[in-house]
Amino acid sequence: MNKESSFPHPYFSSHPNWKWFILSTVLVGATMSALDVSIVNVAMPTMEHSFTVPMSVIEWVAMAYMLTLTIFLPLFGRLADMFGRTKMYSFGFIVFTVGSALCGLAPSADFLIFARVLQAVGAGLLQANSVAIITQAFPSNELGKAIGLQGSIQAIAMSVGPFVGGMLIALINWRLIFYVNVPIGIIGILMAIFILPSSKANVKKAKEKIDYLGISFFAIGLAFLILALNEGNKFGWTSGIILTYFAAAAVFLPLFIFTELKVKHPMIDLTLFKKWGFSGGNITGLLSYYVLFAVLFLMPFYLEDLLHYNAAVTGSLLTPIPLSMAIIAPFAGAISDKVGSRIMTTVGMFICMIAAILLSFLGSTVNIYYLIFSFIILGIGMGIFTPPNNSAIMLSAPPERLGVAGGILNMMRALGLIFGVDISGLIFMSLKHNYIDSHGGNVKSAIIPASIADRAFIHGFFIVMITLIAINIFAMIISVAKKNVKIKKIEGAEPIDLM
Repeated sequence: MNKESSFPHPYFSSHPNWKWFILSTVLVGATMSALDVSIVNVAMPTMEHSFTVPMSVIEWVAMAYMLTLTIFLPLFGRLADMFGRTKMYSFGFIVFTVGSALCGLAPSADFLIFARVLQAVGAGLLQANSVAIITQAFPSNELGKAIGLQGSIQAIAMSVGPFVGGMLIALINWRLIFYVNVPIGIIGILMAIFILPSSKANVKKAKEKIDYLGISFFAIGLAFLILALNEGNKFGWTSGIILTYFAAAAVFLPLFIFTELKVKHPMIDLTLFKKWGFSGGNITGLLSYYVLFAVLFLMPFYLEDLLHYNAAVTGSLLTPIPLSMAIIAPFAGAISDKVGSRIMTTVGMFICMIAAILLSFLGSTVNIYYLIFSFIILGIGMGIFTPPNNSAIMLSAPPERLGVAGGILNMMRALGLIFGVDISGLIFMSLKHNYIDSHGGNVKSAIIPASIADRAFIHGFFIVMITLIAINIFAMIISVAKKNVKIKKIEGAEPIDLM
């Protein structure tokens, strides 16, 4: 194909506003992957009954997806740096769409789990490259605004996912929650072909050897760590299988670091972490998602078990968190382009700390407006923090490492989700059970006095909120210590061609 007939045509791709078409393509992928994360959880009980399998099997529908996505994000970013981001992003659309169709067609739970792994590979290719594509398409002085819009769309998709999933299941059946991705994916494929710049492999990097040993050590070590954290409550934290998982992670992850420091072409360039903006931004990104998902994990138990609201009311009450994130994120990104990232990330974490303080005062009864206000404050804090932090991370990475940087960024967010749910859940359940046993109750008993159970719940919940306050303070300290990334407008700045 000659240059004149290539997509997009040079006349359009060189236009200053073409970057917004590139962003719109990335937003399709962001919407699809974010919607899928939240929409599937609603269907888990229905799929359990449909396949007549125990919950221990069906939970792998979510587990397999999260494991695959988290483990391979840095690898997909590395491959994009080598062979072209547009190519990998377009391939991600194809894989995700095919995986979604196979999920809908699944004749058994085992096939569904396999299809979810395939779907996660597609989502990983999309997520690892999305921020890198935005970073190269936009001049530095508009990057925060663009990343803020992406965060806004993702938050909206996550907030409407449970509602959309519930409606589709009620009106037709659970398979439709996967089929809905197919037309969106086809649109995304066509947009990637006609809008994104032609994918060009980095010839120098394409000749580099793939670090198979490092990939293996990283995947095995991280998989065992995630399995240990997810399965700890089920098998017991001192059980042989969980201790084995932790031991395996303790062996393979250090082997990965040792390998990366020795090989000529590592999967993850660890020198990136020498830059405080990169390492500090990723640490605070992980901590912020720890806080967010610890709250999102515990609040349904509070609302349903303690206040006795039904699932529909619970879902509605939690909606202000992602919606306020969606409203604030674009403005926060645009402001950070002018004032810099340090003040915005620090303010964001401070506001999240205020939300944790407000939630720590919750009791066995609550003013509903106080509760909604606390959720809005948390969403505002996350909305202020996330776009500037992501911008600072990507701007601290060299252009040839943007794929790896984007993969690490999304991996750290996924780990924040996992740690937030599992560690806060461990703290909460341990404190709750200890309180019951020390106040005349018996955790193993089928009947526990309501007064003891309620006080035990509040005790565990309060301590978890205290830990979240401490985490926010720690994240604030890191944010203050980071170098301020303040962008000056560059007249006539041109977007950089994507690899």
